[in-house]
Amino acid sequence: MFGGVPFGISPSFPCARPWRAKVQVFLVSLRDIIKIMSAISVSHLKKFYSVWQKEPGILGSIKSFFLRKYFDVKAVNDITFSISQGELVGFIGPNGAGKTTTLKCLAGLLYPTAGKIEVLGFNPYERKEDFLRQISLVMGQKNQLWWDLPPMETFILNKEIYEIPKDEFDKNLKTLTRLLEVEDLIKIPTRRLSLGERMKCELIAALLHHPSILFLDEPTIGLDVVSQKKIRDFIADYNRVYKATIILTSHYMGDVEELAKRVIIIDKGKIIYDGDLFKIVEKYADYKILSVVFSRDIDPKKLVEIGEIKKYEYPRAVICVPRGAASVAASKLLQKFPVADLLIEEPEIEDVIRQVFTRKNQ
Repeated sequence: MFGGVPFGISPSFPCARPWRAKVQVFLVSLRDIIKIMSAISVSHLKKFYSVWQKEPGILGSIKSFFLRKYFDVKAVNDITFSISQGELVGFIGPNGAGKTTTLKCLAGLLYPTAGKIEVLGFNPYERKEDFLRQISLVMGQKNQLWWDLPPMETFILNKEIYEIPKDEFDKNLKTLTRLLEVEDLIKIPTRRLSLGERMKCELIAALLHHPSILFLDEPTIGLDVVSQKKIRDFIADYNRVYKATIILTSHYMGDVEELAKRVIIIDKGKIIYDGDLFKIVEKYADYKILSVVFSRDIDPKKLVEIGEIKKYEYPRAVICVPRGAASVAASKLLQKFPVADLLIEEPEIEDVIRQVFTRKNQ
């Protein structure tokens, strides 16, 4: 006997079928576990656009009508990554890097040119109902709220679209409006609300059905510092309470630093970094920062022997030194100058990422 199947008996024999059925059940369960572990799986994704150029003027318009010159734009060019259930990942890059295009492919709004995408085990571009009920896409520069109607009207519309039971809808709405402090605003016409108030209502509209996958494309764009902070806190709470998988794109590094432990950096359609946010500094920054406060005025030209002077405004100075020589430089600074206070710091993550893009473009 082996695994319940007698030796010499074909697996197709009737008595072997229960054994085969158990194996099939096991394999199905294993696939389900893998899907849970990787809520989002992207393999060799490509998205190319074919666009045409037009010469200026009337003659150029006539010419382009009969003879157009097309060229391919490689918005996303062979990227691979996976994101676990409940993970919050920052997705960053310069304008035109492919961030929004990738999110649209993941949400099923765009059909990929090549590659494979799985979100919760679904192919997004098939746009199956069970898939759409579990995701939400919020774009800071696109609105789903009706401009001349109060946000409440959009909320009610979404309730019908997602077939949310009334009790659940009322409970979710009460919780979300309380957390975002907009209880008194949802019955005011959208055009009367500030940008920050509208963005809060956009988030509520997107989260009423409690999606397990949330795509956030620059949710704090144009907001003041206070509104940005409230939106960040809300996103962090939603991720923690509901174990939602979140991909966040933003040009504000404060959003990414405060919310994401892992970042994916994309540039010109290709991933150039995927890993821990703060390890970017170790990998790409070959220098450290000495922040100094002097007890009396000095000749700043003499600081050149310590390192590169980034800033000097008495009594403070910022000096850039090689990473491996930071301790030696600090010791030399203490010996030769009247130092009241000294800090050895890592460079700002935003500065390091800017350097990464600069190096890639050279």
